[in-house]
Amino acid sequence: MLTNAIAISALLFMLAIALNFYRLIIGPSIPDRLAALDTMYVNAIGAIILFGMWLNTTLYFEAALLIAMLGFISTVAVCKYLLRGDIIE
Repeated sequence: MLTNAIAISALLFMLAIALNFYRLIIGPSIPDRLAALDTMYVNAIGAIILFGMWLNTTLYFEAALLIAMLGFISTVAVCKYLLRGDIIE
């Protein structure tokens, strides 16, 4: 039962990533594209955690944590660049 739930969840996460990629390419403005990229990070983290659950290993949880940290830092850096035109004050 758990393997079926993981498979269905993985398909839904991949669909969400595909829709985020569509918004990233077609997005009408830069903030919309930035929000789509940030949401894509979150969905990728969920997909990696599901893959770790499917393989029954804890290694992928550390990879998901690393992607979460890099995604947060990159989102902050791009937002600062869009607002001020410079990342370092």
